[in-house]
Amino acid sequence: MRLRSRRGAVPARARLTGGITPGTVFMPFHFAEAAANLLTHAALDPVAKIPEYKVCAVAVEPAEVTSAACEEPQ
Repeated sequence: MRLRSRRGAVPARARLTGGITPGTVFMPFHFAEAAANLLTHAALDPVAKIPEYKVCAVAVEPAEVTSAACEEPQ
């Protein structure tokens, strides 16, 4: 699958679960290989002076299926 925002698009792997609110997407942003920060806004919070990494509207799109995409994460 691919996640797309107004700022960019990144390939991603999905795991569907009933443990989060419908319409919610979670993607870790602590790791460079996750590329989540490519989707978020670069503006800083005026008080805390930190980027807004936790709120971003995205579209979930199908992507080409490759053999690597079908492997279970380790």
